[in-house]
Amino acid sequence: MGRKYLAFDIETAKEWPDGHDWRQYRPLGISCAATLPADTGTPRVWHGVTSDGLPADRMSRQDAAQLVEHLAAMVGQGYTILTWNGLGFDFDVLAEESGMAQECKDLALGHVDMMFHVFCELGYPVALDAAAQAMNLPGKPQGMSGWMAPRMWAEGKRQEVLDYVVQDVRTALDLATLCEGQGCFRWITRRGGPKQMPLPRGWLEVRAAAELPEPDTSWMSHPLPRHKFTAWLRSR
Repeated sequence: MGRKYLAFDIETAKEWPDGHDWRQYRPLGISCAATLPADTGTPRVWHGVTSDGLPADRMSRQDAAQLVEHLAAMVGQGYTILTWNGLGFDFDVLAEESGMAQECKDLALGHVDMMFHVFCELGYPVALDAAAQAMNLPGKPQGMSGWMAPRMWAEGKRQEVLDYVVQDVRTALDLATLCEGQGCFRWITRRGGPKQMPLPRGWLEVRAAAELPEPDTSWMSHPLPRHKFTAWLRSR
């Protein structure tokens, strides 16, 4: 029987320049998040709330801690958390914002981060949109990307950002299910051609993916090291 996935994604409150290392701009804060259980198909959105009952500028530490507690409770109920780059981003940010670093490290190690699995196999990351396109799935809304979300949230376009984060978890969940069903991950390269990677054992949890042999990256000018994604796990 396949895993019972819980897709998860956050959006940050602070904007940073596209293409720059986000770590230089932390703390980023969290504007909102979404979780989506595979068995119900009903997303849940997370955000702070103002005294008027509207979405707040950012989630408080208590708000973020409640999200961590929910993720842990769902794991306790048999769900496997699913993300795209959750190891190197979402859980790192959530650990800082919630103050629950150890809990987030445990959740991160035990979850399925599809992008990290792909990176460990290939030696380079792949964009979620590139995978969605190749697998004939709806990707990000036209003209929208993750780095734009903080600006839109600050401009008051909060429903658009909530819709965006929900779309991301739906895409991740659909992608995971489709790839495991076909035993293969496909994506469109930057040159516009199709490529694929077999998934004989399905998607690997972070612990297992991190144990894969290092791929040959000698052809790359500046290959990314794995510790770029995992270094925060060793921080105090």
